[in-house]
Amino acid sequence: MQTDHPEAPDERVGTVDLTTWRTRAGRATAAGWAALGHRWGALPLLVATLAIGIGVAVTATWVASEVYDAVREADDVAVLDRPVLDWMLTLRSPTADTLVTWWTDVAGTIGMPIVALGFLVGFTIQRRAWTPVVLLVAASGGSLLMTVAGKDLIGRARPPLADAVPPYEHSPSFPSGHTLNATVIVGTIVYLLLLRQSKLVTRVWTIVAGTAFVVSVGISRVFLGHHWLTDVLAAWALGLAWLALVITAHRFYLTALRRGAPPVRSPR
Repeated sequence: MQTDHPEAPDERVGTVDLTTWRTRAGRATAAGWAALGHRWGALPLLVATLAIGIGVAVTATWVASEVYDAVREADDVAVLDRPVLDWMLTLRSPTADTLVTWWTDVAGTIGMPIVALGFLVGFTIQRRAWTPVVLLVAASGGSLLMTVAGKDLIGRARPPLADAVPPYEHSPSFPSGHTLNATVIVGTIVYLLLLRQSKLVTRVWTIVAGTAFVVSVGISRVFLGHHWLTDVLAAWALGLAWLALVITAHRFYLTALRRGAPPVRSPR
């Protein structure tokens, strides 16, 4: 398998050049990253950056849990939880419950890895490059650790079983793991698809489809009574933050390649 090269088409999303940085801080960071890429190789540096990023993401989850705890104690955002769940109860029916359960399982512990693996194989075969593997594995690993950290730190109880649709779930409620993982994994897949799509209409439909999937998964968790609304809102926020970090790390990688850094440093 070959590695990416400086002329790879992944440098653009439509007319937007991902190696161009508009802010002074962005340009300075990109220059430093490129210098390190010349020394260590761009791909190993991308892996190291994402590993550090996972630590940052888990720390951000801890901060978010502290903020959430304060908000919950003040009963600010959490005041929405019970009314929204009560409204969802009025929308249920045997058919709707079955269909929504099937849909939410797509983003579950079995469905989401299958989706990720399918796209991972496709990306790897098409591009003959390690970058999709690195990005998807790092994104998935980070979202999993964020989910575990959030649940352990908050330990919030799920909605009452009387309000839930079986099969019941008993792990802590905050954040919604289905929603967080769907946001990050599908977001990364959408990003990788956009890099190779030349038509605007195709890119728009890709974004619409990905957004619809992520939003519908989050809503399904509340509809089924498996999570409170605030669990889903927090998962969307944390997932988007981690996705932005993954994409930024990839942009630094592309910038280093553009500036002549080797993908992998040859041994001397």
